[in-house]
Parts: sequence; structure tokens; C-alpha cells
Amino acid sequence: MGWTLAFAAVAILFVLVSGANDGATLIGLGLRFPRFPGWAAAAILVVVLFAVPYLLGVTVARTFTERLAGLGTSGGAAAFLVGVVVAVAVVAVLTGRGLPTSLTLAVIGGIGGAGLGAGLPVSWTDLGAVLAIGACAPMAGLVLGYLLGAVSRRVPSYRRMSRLVSGTHLLAYTAQCAAYALNDGQKMIAVVSVAVGVGRGGLGGVGPIEVPPAWMAALVALFLAGALTSLIRVGGRLGRGLVITRPLHIVSAEAAATGAVLGSSALGSPVSMTQSITAGVVGSAASEGMRRVRWQGVVNVGTAWLVTLPSSMALGCLGGLALRLM
Repeated sequence: MGWTLAFAAVAILFVLVSGANDGATLIGLGLRFPRFPGWAAAAILVVVLFAVPYLLGVTVARTFTERLAGLGTSGGAAAFLVGVVVAVAVVAVLTGRGLPTSLTLAVIGGIGGAGLGAGLPVSWTDLGAVLAIGACAPMAGLVLGYLLGAVSRRVPSYRRMSRLVSGTHLLAYTAQCAAYALNDGQKMIAVVSVAVGVGRGGLGGVGPIEVPPAWMAALVALFLAGALTSLIRVGGRLGRGLVITRPLHIVSAEAAATGAVLGSSALGSPVSMTQSITAGVVGSAASEGMRRVRWQGVVNVGTAWLVTLPSSMALGCLGGLALRLM
């Protein structure tokens, strides 16, 4: 009973933190676009987040539970719990110090470290591949953002240009939400699925991923609640801390992030949508000149990313060692 309550509490907290970190970033960027209503941004994200796992599958969620470490063996669920707790703690500490970072990267490091410390087999090949793809995705978003920003400035202006840009933004934002639901958002599905499995069958190995509609609806509601709690703070960081955004910057950044994340999804590798969006915003603004980018904000984010993986892996390893001594 104690483990069931622990997993349930961690799952709820994790979804709320994901909403505050990822959901606020997605909605916040959408709201930077002039006259784009907040209710529409939230509604699109909620509908897409619920529907995509049923339409396109949960391959990335399985990466968290099957590819990083041997979590299907005895003690796997406990190691998974330790990794997730470590990830949330690392992100909370860094965010509290003004260094927003990638929850996805922290989860990967935490699970890998916890599996190692607990004596479970760690798939170093898969872990290395996931990290390599995760590192390439922001670079791809940066390059795509720069190219799309440069191309958008060459589009001739005409009387209905504003309507065309608004329609393009709607499509790009919806595609971005779908990319998140297909990739980065599936870390929540993995965490909640493991919690549900422990509640049904007790503590042991991690079972197969399940997505019953009832708890998927609860997940989406918690995610939205988390997003709304930090929307103003995260939206301000996107708009003022990194660049001074314009409508074409926003559309280019959304399209760039979508392309980078969908490419990673095809490989079944989880990547951070927050990282990809940030990179897309920076690339799009840089296409108008490097002075458009507020580099101190970029340096702060980059520093947090560099600290996240080693700290979460080290703390996860310590937590896994503690499990072995229990």
C-alpha cells in the first residue's frame, strides 16, 4: 500500500511539473503571437495531447521503460521511481536558481543512474543513442529556425499577409503540440503507466505501457493545471529573456521545433520540446542579426542543460545504491 501511494504521489507531481515546464512553454510561445486567444492555445494542446497516443502510438514512452535499463526485472519499478524523483528534484533546484532546464534530460539521466546504482543492466548503447539524438535535436531546431527565419523575410508582403501568417501560425502551433504529444509528452505516459501497474500488481518489474482513456483524461487535466500555474513566468522568459519575438519569429520557431522533434520521434528517441523551441526561437531571431538574441539568457539555459545530465545521473546512482541496501 505504501509503494502504491508513493508512486501515485510521484506520478501526480510529475505531471504537474511537466505542465509547468513544458505546457507553459508551448502555450506561452503561442500566446506571443498577436491576437491568438489563450483559450484556443490551451484547447488545441489538450485535445492533441489526449488524442495522439491513440492515433500514433506510444513508442517513445516505451523507450523510458524498456530501452534505458533492465526495468522489467525485479526492483525495476523501484529504480524507475527513484530516477523520476531525482529528475523532478534536479529540475526544481535549477529552476529555483533561475536556470530552467530539460525535464526529459533529467529523467533519462535519473533512470539510467538509478538502474546502474541498483545493479540492473543498463543499455549503454541505447542510452548513448538517446542522448546523442537529444543533443542533436536542439541543434536541428536552431538551424531550421535560422533558415525559416531567413526565408520568411523574403516572402513578399501583400494585403492579406497578416491572415496568411495567422493561418500558418495556427497550423504550426497545432503541429508543434502533436510533435510534443508524440515525443516529449510521452514521459508522462511512462510515469503514470508504471504507477498504475504498481497499484495493480505490486512492486516488481516495470510492465508494458498502458493508456486507458480515463487516466489519460486525468493526466491531461493535471498537465493543463500545471501549465497555467507558471504560464506568465515561462511566457515572459520566452519573450524577453532570450529574444524580442515577432510574429514571423514565432511561426518559424514553432515549425523548427516541430521538425526537430518529429525527426527524433521517427527514431523512437525522447527529446526535449522545451530545448527545441528555445533553439528555434534563437535561430529565427538570429536570422535577422546576432544582436537580436539576448545571449545572457541563452547562456543561462545552456548552463542548466550541461549541469542536468551529470547531476541527475549521479543522484540517481546514489538512490539506486540506497535501494540495494534496503
